[in-house]
Order: sequence, then structure tokens, then C-alpha cells
Amino acid sequence: MEKVWLKSYPPGMAAEIDPHEFSSLPDLLEISCRRFRSRPAYSNMGATLRYADVDQLSLNFAAWLQQGLGLQKGDRVAVMLPNLLQHPVATLGALRAGLIVVNVNPLYTPRELQHQLADSGAQAIVILENFAHVLAQVLANTKVRKVIITRMGDLLPFPKSTLINMIVKHVKRLVPSYAIADAVEFTRALQLGAGLTLQRPALGHDDIAFLQYTGGTTGVAKGAMLSHGNMVANTLQAEAWFEGVLKEGEEVVITALPLYHIFALTANSLLFIKIGGLNHLITNPRDMPGFIKELSRVRFTFITGVNTLYNGLLNTPGFERLDLSSLKLAIGGGMAVQSAVAERWHRATGVVLLEGYGLTETAPVVCINPVDMKQFSGCIGLPVAATEVSIRDDAGNELPFGEPGELCVRGPQVMKAYWNQPEETRRVLSEDGWLRTGDIATIDERGFVRIVDRKKDMILVSGFNVYPNEIEAVVAAHPGVLEVGAIGVLDGACGEAVKICVVRKDPGLTAEALRAYCKQQLAAYKVPKHIEFRDELPKSTVGKILRRALREQVAPAAPPAAPATLTVAR
Repeated sequence: MEKVWLKSYPPGMAAEIDPHEFSSLPDLLEISCRRFRSRPAYSNMGATLRYADVDQLSLNFAAWLQQGLGLQKGDRVAVMLPNLLQHPVATLGALRAGLIVVNVNPLYTPRELQHQLADSGAQAIVILENFAHVLAQVLANTKVRKVIITRMGDLLPFPKSTLINMIVKHVKRLVPSYAIADAVEFTRALQLGAGLTLQRPALGHDDIAFLQYTGGTTGVAKGAMLSHGNMVANTLQAEAWFEGVLKEGEEVVITALPLYHIFALTANSLLFIKIGGLNHLITNPRDMPGFIKELSRVRFTFITGVNTLYNGLLNTPGFERLDLSSLKLAIGGGMAVQSAVAERWHRATGVVLLEGYGLTETAPVVCINPVDMKQFSGCIGLPVAATEVSIRDDAGNELPFGEPGELCVRGPQVMKAYWNQPEETRRVLSEDGWLRTGDIATIDERGFVRIVDRKKDMILVSGFNVYPNEIEAVVAAHPGVLEVGAIGVLDGACGEAVKICVVRKDPGLTAEALRAYCKQQLAAYKVPKHIEFRDELPKSTVGKILRRALREQVAPAAPPAAPATLTVAR
């Protein structure tokens, strides 16, 4: 039988990377800050931080975390922020102090936030005051001993900072009341850190940099342990792929994807630090007219987003008037880019969508199409440098070219393990380093990979992973529910939407009441958009609810959505 595992890279691109070029992410950061000291690094709300500013501010924060707060190497710090200038300062500062960053979605409900903080054992959290009321409800049930609170305009110049903070709190009333004892203001922490000296911890490739939470088939959120070596390798893999296209010190990326998401973290923040580029942070990309206005002010060369964001841009008045002559690359991550959107994007911008693939567990990039592709291909491309992919059956046997099986990955970007989840780790990660992705794919004779189906029942809502087990657990806890099955259905607005099929215990239970209950327990994107009441649900002989049967019954013409993808345009 012909083996199909391979190590591949696009012709003409760098054949290999040197993952030991940098000992850690702080090493990469500090070298870039010296090389590009006077260049802009991050901009947001009309303010810009140069690399020198990022260097000093993150150093101050690192010193305060270590010397002022007493955190030690390996302690966990949660960062619960949208795309603001504070995000890279807090994240990079924590890394420089030798701490493990726990990225937290600001949209989390108290239940979701409590689980992540308790599971990670985070001892401190940096949080925007807009979300502090959520934290206040669960703080006593976590190990967090210090809360650092920032306001929207804290790193903007005076008097704009004061004006923005006043408008957000008192005019727009976006800050619900909360009570958290002994919280420290982020700006105060920076001031105190300026008078302290960081004792630089010894960091290597095996040290953990991030706990990046993902759900998996169990529905229980697990922290993927991404090491400094994983993150350095994937940053260099991305740089090598775009060698000759992205120029050091010249590029500007539009960062609308949240920096707490693994894709934006690597492809935007870390990659652009490496090449001395500028990250233009978009805090609220859902405000499409405002987003278009921001784009009109920036001559950008690179943009990332999910399929729904591209679709939204294309359908927002004013997009057609943007000057896109400097655009080199556009990347869509977190969900499959639909061919209709890709074709329309090509017609409107002149760039061709090049699809790729990534996972939280792979930091995230695994495959991308070559940058010289002339049209949207529908496949996920070739493995990036130093990456092996293999198609295997359920018994672990390698399958021949063209035969579908589970996509397995091995490379320096593959996570070390799941945090405190040895059973889950053994289920997906072999002793010789192969990660079972749970996605069904084929490989052709040229090495191009195509996703054909999905093992996992994960639902993708606007690029966010939603896990049926979690939805079912929440809904089943309602006293009026007897049984529930959760599935994804096609949705023109967000790719997929959550649908639940419910057998009622209380005949008087309404869809409105059940949805209101879910809103108290789940982030908005997880709340079921469609609710159907049934007399019974399809089950296996052992009583397991058959989600595939539900999908076929509910929407027989709608195939399961494609797995999480990373899509690149040039």
C-alpha cells in the first residue's frame, strides 16, 4: 500500500525553518523591538504604539507582575480583553515574566468564565471594566488573587483617553456596576512596574506560553498547552510561506479577528512582530459602517477575518470605494470560506482566495495553498515547512492517495498536551507526535490536501467553535426539558447556526422561555437560533442520541459544514 505521509512546502519557498532561531517568544519580541524600534507596532482608535513603546510598556507590566505581584515562572495569568492596545502589552508582558497566558473570550458568561479560570488555576486576570461584572459573580470560586482592570481608552493620549472612558461609562453606559475588592488599575500597574526591575526568567522551547482553550468532542473546554517552541515555530512557518511577499518593516495588517483567538494571535500579532509590521486593531468589527470608515483611513497590505466578515464588508455601502491597491494578502480563519464569497471577493478586490487549514492544537497553521494560486481552489493546500500530514483509518493504518481518512499532523507546532487532561491527550496525540485532528480528508499525488467531511460534531458560528455536548448539557438542565439534541444548520448570516431538537417534560415550555434561559448560561453566539419541539429523538440501540440522523431529518439538503479552516488570499 502506498504511504501518503509527507513533508512538503510550496515550490520556490523556504524548504525549512530553524525553530531554534529564537529561544522563546520574549527573545523574538526583544530582538524585533531593537531592530524596528522607531517603527509603529500597534494602532487603535487613532493612537499608535511604536516598537519602543511596546518594549517599555510590556517590560513595565512584566516587572510589576513578577516583583510587585509576586508571580513566579509558570503561574497563569488570564487576559480577557477585546482588540485594544492593552492586549499586546498585557500578553507580551506576562510572557516576558515567564508566565503562562490564558486567553479568555470577553463574551463568556459567568459559567463559562468560571470553568476556564478554575481549570487553568489562573492567579491573576487582566480584564476590561465592561466585563468586570461577569468576573465579580464567579471570582470567589476561582484561584484568582489579583484583578487588573483597564478601561477602553487607557493607553490613548490625554485628553482623548479621559473622554473615551467617560463616554463609554456614562454616556453609552457600557459598564455595568460591579464590586471587586483590591482591584488594581492597569495604568497604575504600568506606573509601578516602571520603578521595578524584571529578573528575566530562563525560558526555552519546552516552557508553556499559552493555555489556549478549545472544546473538542467531549464539550468540556480543554486548555491546549502551546509552548514557546510551538509558537515560535508556527510564526516562522507562516513567515517562510509568505517569503518574498511580505517585506520587513513595510506591512500593515488589519486585525479584526480577536487577538484572544489563536489565529489572530499567531498570524497577526506574532508574525507581524517578527517582520516589524503594523497591527491596526479593530475593536468592534461588527459595526460594519465604522469598520469601512477605519479601512478608508489605512493603506493596508494584509487583512484577516472570517467568511462572515468578508461577506459583511462586501455588502456594506462604501466598500466599493475603498482604495485596495496596496492589498497583498487576505486571510480567512476559523471557518470555511464559501466559494460564492471567495468569487465575489476576487471580483471586487482582484485578490484570489487561497484556502488553508489550522487547529488550536497546532498553534494553528498546518496547510496553506501556494501564494501563486490563480483562483480559489476549495482545497486546503500543502503542509507548511517542517510539517508532516498523514491520512489514516480508524485503526491508524496509512491510506493511499485519494482515499478518505482521518487527517493526522506532526510538526514542531503541535501542542505538548491538554492541560490536566491525560486521557484526552492520549486519545488525540500519539507517543511519536502524531495529532489526530478528527477531520476527514484526502491527499492527491501532488500533496494537496482536501477536507471531505468531519468526524467531530462541532458547529461553527461566525468562526467560533460551538460544541453540541455543552449546549445539550445546559439545555438538559432546564426543568422543563426531557431530552435534547444540538446540531448545526446552514445559516446565511453566520455560516452555521445552533439548532436544538427538544423533547419537553413540561408541555407548557415555550421556545422563547428556553432561549431566554440559554442566554443566561451561554455566550450569545452559542445560544440556539432554532428550537424545535419533538415527541422523540432518534437514538442508537444503546440510547445515544444520533446527531447525524437529526441533521438528515432537519435539513437533508444541507451537508455538515466544513471543519475549521485557515484561508489565505493573494
